Amino acid sequence: MYSVRTLQKKVPGACVRFCWRDNCVGYSWYRNPRRREASPPPEPRRPSIMEERIQNCRTKTFYIYRNPKDVLISYFHFSNWVAIFEATDTLDQFLGKFLDGKGNCWFDHIRGWYEHRHDFNIMFLSYEDLKKDLRSSVLKICNFLEKELSEEELDAVVRQSTFENMKSDPLANYNYIINNKIGVRNNDSHFLRKGTIGDWKNHLTVEQNERFDMIFKMKMKNVPLKFIWDINEQ
Repeated sequence: MYSVRTLQKKVPGACVRFCWRDNCVGYSWYRNPRRREASPPPEPRRPSIMEERIQNCRTKTFYIYRNPKDVLISYFHFSNWVAIFEATDTLDQFLGKFLDGKGNCWFDHIRGWYEHRHDFNIMFLSYEDLKKDLRSSVLKICNFLEKELSEEELDAVVRQSTFENMKSDPLANYNYIINNKIGVRNNDSHFLRKGTIGDWKNHLTVEQNERFDMIFKMKMKNVPLKFIWDINEQ
């Protein structure tokens, strides 16, 4: 994406991490019976995988997190669209896998990185904050990187980093790779699909939402990150 490339050029050694790839590893194991029989499931992705490289070069790392209910809905559509994933007939079935951590676990992933945030100089940013006030979020990123952008550069980063622009810009998404190299089940979706805040309300039942809240409170009780569940939240 343009904003990341711009900041990387100005700040050598900036680390960019695409967490959806971690889940690809887990689900490729889960959907393959032979791999399940021959080996245990992959461990949740932990900072130790990048530990030596990050610590040695004193990289500044960004962890972009999103409220997990919207992650659930997005990933449900994504896994039913991309051919290498196991398709799931119903959202309720997918919810069970998500909460149980089948293949890979969102809760383990974010907890693992949060617990090591000081070891790896990690700045946590919420997708919702980026979505609601992109300019302020870019300024926070610049402050963390100790880098000043001119007003012209700042305007360019903000303009090119909107969800709408990234969805239409082939250099800012994986549509070509997924459609032509990996394979899809239909042509009805995109790598960047909706990008809204609170879409989970259009999909989860009251019972499903309560089950999610129970697991979330249990597994995230010691992680004081702020989560925004609705577009109207401050």
